Amino acid sequence: MLEIVNLDQKLKKSEWKARRPYYQQRLYDLEKVAFDVGMPTIVIFEGWDAAGKGTCVKMLTSRLDPRGFTVWPIRAARTHESKHPWLWRFWNKLPNYGHIAIFDRSWYGRVTVERVQMGLPQREVLRAFNDIVDFERLIALDGYVIVKFFLHISYEEQERRFKKIAKDPLERWRLEDEDLERHRNYDVWLGAYEEMLERTETSFGPWTIVEATSRWFMLDKVYRTLINAMEARLAELDAVPPVMSEAEAQGDEYA
Repeated sequence: MLEIVNLDQKLKKSEWKARRPYYQQRLYDLEKVAFDVGMPTIVIFEGWDAAGKGTCVKMLTSRLDPRGFTVWPIRAARTHESKHPWLWRFWNKLPNYGHIAIFDRSWYGRVTVERVQMGLPQREVLRAFNDIVDFERLIALDGYVIVKFFLHISYEEQERRFKKIAKDPLERWRLEDEDLERHRNYDVWLGAYEEMLERTETSFGPWTIVEATSRWFMLDKVYRTLINAMEARLAELDAVPPVMSEAEAQGDEYA
C-alpha cells in the first residue's frame, strides 16, 4: 500500500496561502456548530518521524477557539498508567461531547512502537488490533467522528530532513538516537505500518494516507479531509453551517 503511494505530489506555496484563510475559517465555523450540537471529534496523526505531524497540529489549531479542543502528545505509558488495561489512558483522553481531541501519535503506538522497539509478543499485537477496532467502533456508535491521518515520506526524504535538523543549532535537540535507529530500520517500520493500516481500516475509522513530501500539499489534504468528515457528520444532524466564500474568508484573515 505505502510503496505505491505517489510521494511526488506537490502544491505551490502561493496556492496554499490562497486557500488557507477559507480552510481556517471553515474549520472554526465547524468547531462552533459541533460544540452547539454536541458532536465530538477525534483527529489522529500517525506517521514517520519528521513527516510533519507537529506542523499539522500547529496549523490546525492556529485559528480554532482554544476552549473547544485539546491536543494530546502521546508518549510511552507512565508507571501508574501501565498498571491499567492498555487502552485505559486513552479512554481518559476522549473529548467531551462537542469538543475536538487532536492526538499527536495515539493508541496505534501499541502496534508500532511497542511491537518494533519493545518486542511486544505477536499474540499481544493481534489482540491489540482487535482492541483498537472494537474501541473505535464503540466510540463511533456513540457519535464520535474519527479522522485518522498517516503522514508518509520516503526513506530518502526522511534522511534529508534529519540532516537539515542536525545542522540547525536551534533544532538539533529534536533529533534523538532512537529517531536515527528507526530510520536505519525503515523497512521494518514500513512493514509494521502496512499491517497497521490494513488491519484497522474500517468504515467508521478510515485512514487517510497523506503524501507529506510537500508541506503545502500535506496541509491542504489534511484540512480538506477533516472539513469533509465534520461536514458529513453535521449533515446527518442537519446542522451544517453556511459556507463562507473564499473571498469573504480572505477578507477575514489576520494570521
